[in-house]
Amino acid sequence: MDRMLDSTNLTMLTDFYELTMANGYFQNGLGDKTAVFDMFFRKVPDNGGFAIMAGVEQLISYLNNLKFKDEDIAFLRDKGFGEEFLEYLKNFKFCCDVWAIPEGTPIFPNEPIVTVKGPVIQAQLVETMILLTINHQSLIATKANRIVRAAKGRPVMEFGSRRAQGYDGAIYGARAAYIGGCVGTSCTISEREFNIPALGTMAHSWIQMFDSELEAFKAYAKIYPDNCTLLVDTYNVLKSGVPNAIRTFNEVVVPMGYRPKGIRIDSGDITYLSRVARKMLDEAGFPDCKIVASNALDEYIIHDILVQGAEVDQFGVGERLITSRSEPVFGGVYKLAALVEGDRIIPKIKLSENVGKITNPGFKQVWRLYDRESGKALADVLTHHDEVIDDTAPYEIFDPDFTWKRKTLVNFRARKLLTPIFVKGECVYESPTLDAIRNYCMEQVDTLWDEVKRFENPHKYYVDLSKPLWDTKDRLLSEYSVGRS
Repeated sequence: MDRMLDSTNLTMLTDFYELTMANGYFQNGLGDKTAVFDMFFRKVPDNGGFAIMAGVEQLISYLNNLKFKDEDIAFLRDKGFGEEFLEYLKNFKFCCDVWAIPEGTPIFPNEPIVTVKGPVIQAQLVETMILLTINHQSLIATKANRIVRAAKGRPVMEFGSRRAQGYDGAIYGARAAYIGGCVGTSCTISEREFNIPALGTMAHSWIQMFDSELEAFKAYAKIYPDNCTLLVDTYNVLKSGVPNAIRTFNEVVVPMGYRPKGIRIDSGDITYLSRVARKMLDEAGFPDCKIVASNALDEYIIHDILVQGAEVDQFGVGERLITSRSEPVFGGVYKLAALVEGDRIIPKIKLSENVGKITNPGFKQVWRLYDRESGKALADVLTHHDEVIDDTAPYEIFDPDFTWKRKTLVNFRARKLLTPIFVKGECVYESPTLDAIRNYCMEQVDTLWDEVKRFENPHKYYVDLSKPLWDTKDRLLSEYSVGRS
């Protein structure tokens, strides 16, 4: 569980309309009416083929700590809310059911990734925190996974703390980047809180503090001979940085009984500099000395310099990862999907002139279908929550927009993705360790076809509706379209 969030009450971190609507529901006698809300997103960042689910552990901590304090009630009283509603909030106890797709799972547009079912006041109140928690970490985990895949097996370190949007962005961004595949972070507190390896050596200021680059290198090497990585681009990479690093390795590190860990290049033409530096290190007897590259890297730059023959063993990626600079908004939304009256589910739909904003109605489950022979993911199917996909028999999937596109699947395995997190307000889910989530993420990304993982023009992964759910949506579209011109 998240120690920082467990000690922080964020109940009032809501959009104000959630409170005005809650009061409206209360005043109209609707507060205890059971509603079903879905969080989903409409577009993968960077026009990618998939995103990575992250942030569930922090969502659990938030929901476990929902409570209006006396100062919250006093503030809302000053905002004009009536005493009966304030008394309701004072006695507030979260009692919703919550489902979520596990962290590290590849996710796709328009499928529920979090579902909340319970009294409408409560289900509406948690909207903002669900969105900001899942949106942020899923965004960074997705970007990190793209960068890690571009590195082709070379370790990627998250170096972006100082460029993050606030300290929460740095701390939880490091967590999300680790889920996405990074090997560690420059953010020290993230190791303390989440056991993410904290990594880093020196900045240019260390070298500038000494009379010469060589003196700075030797001073550092004497302190850290067992983990000596030297920053070689303060003055001139090839004329002074690498030669002084080699001299330091020979005169300090090796005589102390160690081998050098690496050099880091933080500016200039990484491809050219790394190739020449590699040759110099090899000729000096240090073929095991790693070359680390940093400096405003992203998946496209990393891909290009590797194609061009860069001799880089590790990457440190900062601002373009921790902010997902190329597309810094995940865009998840939270929409009413159904009302519940006794045993009856009443599906709700949102229409729009923008076809992409029409919602999938009803209380739903998400299934992932895997090929039994290859283990690859074939499609996701949205069904009514109580539907069962029988994977012992052939199953027909079809495009929900172009219904003539159909395919019958055989020899497949069906898996439910939405997992119970809370039942009647009580947490029933034990979050895996972060290392387990990271390993699971890598395993699940491997179930995707390479065509889905392309950076440019990826194949569109199938997210279909079951026939009963499609019939429900089609019926609602017809009903609400009556009289429209």
